Amino acid sequence: MSYLVRYSIVILLTLSTAVSAQAWGFFSHRLINRLAVFTLPPEMIGFYKANIDYLTDNATRPDSRRTVVPGEAPRHFLDVDVYGDSAAYKLPRSYADAVALLGEDSLLRHGIVPWQVARMKGQLTEAFRQHDSDRILRLSADMGHYVADACVPLHATHNYNGQLTGQRGIHALWESRLPELLSANYDFFTGPAPYLERPTETIWAVVGRSHAAVDSVLRVERELTQKFPEDRKYGFEQRNNLTVRTYSREFAREYHQRLSGQVERQMRLALRLVGAYWYTAWVDAGQPDLDKLPRTASEAEKQRLAREAAEAVPAPQAAIPGHDE
Repeated sequence: MSYLVRYSIVILLTLSTAVSAQAWGFFSHRLINRLAVFTLPPEMIGFYKANIDYLTDNATRPDSRRTVVPGEAPRHFLDVDVYGDSAAYKLPRSYADAVALLGEDSLLRHGIVPWQVARMKGQLTEAFRQHDSDRILRLSADMGHYVADACVPLHATHNYNGQLTGQRGIHALWESRLPELLSANYDFFTGPAPYLERPTETIWAVVGRSHAAVDSVLRVERELTQKFPEDRKYGFEQRNNLTVRTYSREFAREYHQRLSGQVERQMRLALRLVGAYWYTAWVDAGQPDLDKLPRTASEAEKQRLAREAAEAVPAPQAAIPGHDE
């Protein structure tokens, strides 16, 4: 069976068993991490496929930590526009240099996602060097989340939910409603994960690309809103035995078409990049033999995850600096 056929079957099986989307942080993050596994070379794919459920289930763990772990929330975004024109190309690549220039309070208020991805790439490389299978899995799952977040246009602007332009709710439309309705027909084939010669510059270029798409994300929604009366723009659907108001299927499909498949392209970019960062960290670590590592997470890691989940449930909601809707 060819690689393409096997890859397509996996996609179909994954989509057929996936739960309804809650946000890019749930359905799409899990799907991206899962499909990224199949971009890896033979020397890596055995270990990653054996742990594919771990990587899928824990793709959303950074979102679960947002309101309970200090400093977590800023790792998911970067308000490029607060720093002026061409900020994605002018901001310091070194976090220490950025702190010296702008102050850490400002950085945390407006997000640090590209610095977070660069930092985690180094951590994952070291985990491979140490042959630490639990840490490899933990960092791979988390890193996949941050890389995917960097591919979302509304994670690259201070107007992250259209709150500054009277378009409140657009965040859920772009990153939740469209994948929920349409991802079964998205083309997710990307080919093998590439080696990233300059991984830090790569993630900054991705953030710049995401920010460049913000204008179309907002403009197309405004244009469609003028075309659709309120009762056609929104509808009601049953979810978890509740009737909820949401963007209509007609509005969502036309938004997708007017954006020329932008969400599909960004999801495909995200899964290719997640695989690329995993692969690059492995290569930079000297290409250790992953077949010698345990095929599943240790009991200690499973217990740690259980404790983390238990601690998050009763935790009070903490204030999130920025992107708090």
